[in-house]
Amino acid sequence: MAERQHRGTVVAAGLMVCVCVGTGGCSGTRSAAADSRASDPVEILHRAANTLVESGTSKATTSMEMATGGTRVTIRGEGDYDYRRRLGRLKVQLPQTPAGTAEHRPITELLAPGALFMKNRGAGVPADKWVRVDTTDLSDGNLVTGGVTDPYTAAELLLGTRTATYVGRTELAGVAVRHYRGTADLASAAKGASEGVRESLATAAKGFATAEVPFDVYLDGQGRIRKIRHRFSFVNGHRKDTVAVASTTLLYDFGVRVDVRLPASKDIYAGKIAEQ
Repeated sequence: MAERQHRGTVVAAGLMVCVCVGTGGCSGTRSAAADSRASDPVEILHRAANTLVESGTSKATTSMEMATGGTRVTIRGEGDYDYRRRLGRLKVQLPQTPAGTAEHRPITELLAPGALFMKNRGAGVPADKWVRVDTTDLSDGNLVTGGVTDPYTAAELLLGTRTATYVGRTELAGVAVRHYRGTADLASAAKGASEGVRESLATAAKGFATAEVPFDVYLDGQGRIRKIRHRFSFVNGHRKDTVAVASTTLLYDFGVRVDVRLPASKDIYAGKIAEQ
């Protein structure tokens, strides 16, 4: 099992690196809005992850932009998430070729505490099999490796908020939101995070170029995250240069039905995965 996870780790780590090289609850709108300026922004953001749990589920779209060597690429994802079970499902689309065509089929990713499952990932993997990766083995804690930042992990990262300011009001897709801007510390976030997320954030705190993560986050009247954008910085293992990554997550349709089931052991590929 350990050998299989190691192989999966190598493959998953290539998802981002190869792309770089190759190219507060339900208290009501009025009460939440009334204390938006009087309350400490840091305290408000520390409650964001719990508010998502209380909300249950949502749909999500993700975007991850990378810049290295003068090249900028974007990986996009779309799916749904169950915050109480800490399970999500996203279909991830890798960047197009310079000719404007899709080079790879979309990758289906299942997100779970401490694990990432991928289908259509890696040459030689049967179409009906999944690749499993232990996210605590990844130097970035899977904040960027899979081309997606797990929505719940993105929220728990706010537990490491050290400084934050209230920017003001705006709208997102017709929803009134409050905009906050600040900086979170990965090591501090890990100390207060839930099991599974805690280990991933602790690993990322050691693996990133810096543990300080600037962010912008937009909360609706119930304190739910509607949009969050993190700016990570990690070291490209191939070139040893620093890669800037901006990860954006949009959450909407709260309460939608979500049914995520993790693959059975017999459906997880244990063979060798060819280099891409």
